Amino acid sequence: MLQTIDINVDVGEGVNNEAQLMPYISSCNIACGGHAGDLQTMRTVVKLAKQYDVKIGAHPSFPDKENFGRLPIEISSAGLFKSIREQINSLMTVLRDENAALHHIKPHGALYNLAVTNTSIATVIIEVMKSISLPIKLYVPYKSVIAELAIKENIPIVYEAFADRNYNDNLTLVSRNKKNAIISDSEELFNHIFRMITQRKVKTINGVEVKIIVDTFCIHGDNPKAVSLIKDLNKKLAQSHINVK
Repeated sequence: MLQTIDINVDVGEGVNNEAQLMPYISSCNIACGGHAGDLQTMRTVVKLAKQYDVKIGAHPSFPDKENFGRLPIEISSAGLFKSIREQINSLMTVLRDENAALHHIKPHGALYNLAVTNTSIATVIIEVMKSISLPIKLYVPYKSVIAELAIKENIPIVYEAFADRNYNDNLTLVSRNKKNAIISDSEELFNHIFRMITQRKVKTINGVEVKIIVDTFCIHGDNPKAVSLIKDLNKKLAQSHINVK
């Protein structure tokens, strides 16, 4: 039986590999000014996404280009709400100009990671979702605080896992400071994903198999091997009767 999965990539972050990635993915998360990106990069990526029929998402971050949104910053809840909303509005302006639709929102970097366990950060993101009067999905990790809050508020969620990152036993990502954080071997990456699709389990860094539910898999666009990994993954998934859609 043919199964379908979604593969998403973070784009518009200055790597300029979007044209090579788009034919092999089904959704994308566009940086909208918080950690990277501006109206011009957003427009370029939106046009490519339209060309390849790729679902478009906003990828808001802590407003911190200096650290690429990868570090927590001191900011009030009101200030964070305003920043996230402004970032999404910037992308929505471009989408209106290009006659394209916003499909989802996926927080970036430290904002995403904190929302997994931090109720106040997760609540701000949920309030932003509620302020947008469109049926937009929220990409969240399985068993996270933000997923639980979204379910309570009837916000449609898509469970996300990372194809190119290793996991700890509690389903948090292995820190990028550790040498085994990132998966860059094509065969290892496929096996990592295939287990999650077929068994609903992820093998952690300690060799433990933990239950996980996944609707979409992310490969980081700034992974140096992103293009070759995604090409290989598509081929291996097709051979296993799994469709990327």
